[in-house]
Amino acid sequence: MCRPVNAELDALKGALDRQREHIVGILEGLSEEDLRRPVLPSGWSCLALLRHLTLDVERFWFPGVIAGEPDVAGQLTAGAEAHWYVPEGISAEEVFADYRAAIARADAVLAAAAPEQEPAAWPVEIWPTWRLPDVRHILIHVLTEVACHSGHLDAVRELIDGTTWLGGNPYAG
Repeated sequence: MCRPVNAELDALKGALDRQREHIVGILEGLSEEDLRRPVLPSGWSCLALLRHLTLDVERFWFPGVIAGEPDVAGQLTAGAEAHWYVPEGISAEEVFADYRAAIARADAVLAAAAPEQEPAAWPVEIWPTWRLPDVRHILIHVLTEVACHSGHLDAVRELIDGTTWLGGNPYAG
């Protein structure tokens, strides 16, 4: 089912898409070694952050919470700490492919959603007293989280090799 054009969701999704592009763009050109190397004292790597965005953001919030796919919501409670690490044997290419696939699935969920639509599922075991009421608030939450993490990746990339993200004029059409 395809929703009618909604300027509000389209604007929010457009901003999210630009942050998603920023995430991938700031990582372009890094070697597999640099993508896996922890740079900050907390110990996460660029690839681990990308995995977190795949599992705990794109898959969790869109198919899991908005669409209510039962296996997705359960994965966060089953050990989100593990989502900040890339298991042995998974290549950087696979992590990027998983991220892109999760975005495509998230976009399909959003294409059928309305701003005022309530989430189909909510992880009360994680947040018993906090709840986002609708798709609009979920999308704002996700946009904020992805933008925050793109800033983390900006700082880490600059520490790795001095590269900064200059994405052009954000006001250009």
